[in-house]
This record gives sequence, C-alpha cells and structure tokens, in this order.
Amino acid sequence: MPPLLRSELRGLSAMEMQMRRYRIVHNTYYNFAAPVELGPHTLRLRPREGHDLRIEASTLELDPPATLQWHRDAESNSVATARFSGRSAKLAILSELIVQQFPPPTTDPCSATFSDTAVDEAVLSPYLRVVVDSQLTGWLPATPRPATSAQSHAALEALCQRVQQVLHYRVRDEPGVQSVAETLQSGSGSCRDFAHLFIEAARSWGYAARFVSGYLHAAPSPDHFGATHAWAEVYVVGCGWCGFDPTLGRASGPEHFPVSVARLPESVPPVAGSITGPAGTTMDVGVWVTELPVVA
Repeated sequence: MPPLLRSELRGLSAMEMQMRRYRIVHNTYYNFAAPVELGPHTLRLRPREGHDLRIEASTLELDPPATLQWHRDAESNSVATARFSGRSAKLAILSELIVQQFPPPTTDPCSATFSDTAVDEAVLSPYLRVVVDSQLTGWLPATPRPATSAQSHAALEALCQRVQQVLHYRVRDEPGVQSVAETLQSGSGSCRDFAHLFIEAARSWGYAARFVSGYLHAAPSPDHFGATHAWAEVYVVGCGWCGFDPTLGRASGPEHFPVSVARLPESVPPVAGSITGPAGTTMDVGVWVTELPVVA
C-alpha cells in the first residue's frame, strides 16, 4: 500500500473514533378551524451533508399523506416539496434523523494563506450587499484591519461576543426577522434577529456573510427549548465559510447542525406553504436533539 494511502486511512480511522452521533426530531403540527385545502409546502429539514456531517438515517412522515419531490435550491439546500390532495383540518410534519458529526481538522485552518480569486469575488458578491443603517454605524466598532485570516476570525468572534453581551435574548413567537434598527432600539431579539444583526455588521466591515438555519444540541434553558436555531456564516479567506453564533457569543461548533443557508433570513423557513379555507390556525413545534452512543 502506498505510504500516502496508509496515512489517509490512519487519519480517517482516528476521525471515526472521535465521531459523535445524534438523533434530531423536528415535529410540526397545524390545526385549522375547519377543513382546508393544502397547497404545496416546502420543507427544509434535512441537514447539509459534508466532510463533517453525514446523515445515517432519516424519516419524514406527513399527515395527511403527500407526494414528496426532493431538489436542491440555488444555495444547494436540500428541499422537499409536499403536494397534497383533498381537504384536512390538520397537518402534521414529523421528521427524524440520525446524523454523524465529525471533529474539525487538528490543524488550524486559519493558519493557511490563500487569496480570493476573481471567481470567488463573483460568487461572494450577493453576500456582501449591506443595508446602510445609521444606528448600526454608530453601534459598530471601528472597522478592523486584520493582516491574517486568524486575525479576521478573532475580530469576528469579538463582534459575536459583543452582540451576545450587549443585547438581551428573548423568545419571539411571531414570524419574521426584526430589522437592525428594531433590534438595536429594543436592545433585544431572538436568535434569528441576532444573526441578522451580526450579518449586517460583518458586511459593513467588508465580509461576505450569510444566514444559517438549523439545529443546536444544548441543554434545555430559557434561551433554548424545543425550537430550531439560527446563526451566521462569514467567508474568511484561508478558512472558507466560518460559523458564528451571536446568541451564544462564540464561533459555532460540532453542536451546530446547519440545514439551510441564504443571503436573506426570510428565504429559508423550515416549513412554508399555503392553505385555502376559513381563517384560524394554531401551530405547535417541537425540536429535540439528543446524543446517541457510537456504534462500533
């Protein structure tokens, strides 16, 4: 066996030994005032697979039953479109996954030195568009002048900590994302509001940034109980897309499971669709992320 191949196999074996397994359950229930006609619904519930995350098993059940068509959207998010027939007074969407999470490389990826190419700049340009806000300009620290990727990462992590330390987290059941001005004026927001503020701040510094919707493995608390989670990713030269969670005040880690990324927060709701019928709908959502033993 060639020496390089033996080395790669040894590295893979070591990584597998550190692999962790999780069960992610995400249930959504709608109850309608009377039977309604269900239009197509888009479901973004499947985590983004890659070198650090693999899906071991998954089930997706709907009541009433639906025909599912899977595709990838423009951001390469995995999307299922559900099409129903007939009328129903309820809709249940039951998702269960078992995922394998692998540790990051032992070497610091930000120690590498790379330069953006013209292709990179063209791809990143949509994530650089910032909405100029006078309140954000006054709140934001001076633009850092990092000389290395590691310094860029450190400056962004400090910004992440600032959001978490200065603002007050609160649960918001109402849909939508607050504007930067609303979050700064109220001094509070949900995880999606914090992520939106952080993204606009990073873009103001000249970084490409995008919104992330997904799951978080954490003990239940007033800040996290039975819900999806939101954070941000920033493109750092030499590191690629790096996750930052301003709700926690630190970089994202192996307890984060990204499902969808987008330039705009409102572009990637976990469930979106239409109904035709009498007004009056209640919704209940439950999310549970639990660690499982590793199977030898």
